[in-house]
Amino acid sequence: MATRLIGWRKLAAASWGPPSSPQFFGDLDIDAGALLEFQEQARRHTGVHLTLTHLVGKAVAHGLHTVPQLSVRLAHGREYPRESVDVFFIVTAEGGKELTGIKVVDADHKPVVEIAQELSRRLAAIDTGQDPEFGRTKAMLTRMPPRLLRLGLRVSAWLTSDLNLDLPSLGLPRQAFGGAMVTSVGMWGVSHAYSPLAPMYRVPVLVLVGAVEQRPAAVAGRVMVRPMLTITASFDHRYVDGFQAAEFGRAVRDYCAHPAVHEPALPREVAVVELP
Repeated sequence: MATRLIGWRKLAAASWGPPSSPQFFGDLDIDAGALLEFQEQARRHTGVHLTLTHLVGKAVAHGLHTVPQLSVRLAHGREYPRESVDVFFIVTAEGGKELTGIKVVDADHKPVVEIAQELSRRLAAIDTGQDPEFGRTKAMLTRMPPRLLRLGLRVSAWLTSDLNLDLPSLGLPRQAFGGAMVTSVGMWGVSHAYSPLAPMYRVPVLVLVGAVEQRPAAVAGRVMVRPMLTITASFDHRYVDGFQAAEFGRAVRDYCAHPAVHEPALPREVAVVELP
């Protein structure tokens, strides 16, 4: 059921349009020891090529589930609860020649290994031209003249996000970018970066996963060299205030510190990893 926007949300919606200015940024420096150990054990026991991007994507889904105020869509001056927690992963396709994206539906309820398998299957279908959704979307964008592309993107976002319509025959799936976006800059050796929110995304947060670096960190009152991972986030202030962003960050950090606790479907041999 829709509810009227009140308080700061109503003021923010009246002050700004879709993300062109209402953005703020934050980052988390996370000890990646538990993630790396879990990644290695999960790969060994399942044979699935699990990456840190998959794990952070699941952490983002956990954050959205923990802070339901972020799992809404805004339209016509109101907020509407999303039907599910969906995470949009930006990935490279066609041998790294171009970027594309894959939305994982119900990401908060799927084990991270299942998310990795789903992304691998979808990416393989895209690379071989067998993914119908991606094919229709790419064909539509290819046919559209550059001068009309901006208008087309805004209209498609209005139809599929604001009006919540599902138009797969036109290459326009409902809520195409899900409830959050995740991508990696670590694959290029970049440890710290931010990305802007484009107007057609209609999501509260876009998360970038950096490269793991060996850096000094305080552990139990001592300085130790640890594998550190920086996760950055671009927030849309129309959805999120500072308190909610902090709650989201705490949930993401908790998942990254104890991934096995949140993955009961994985083999029992994958144990909780305690940081030194």
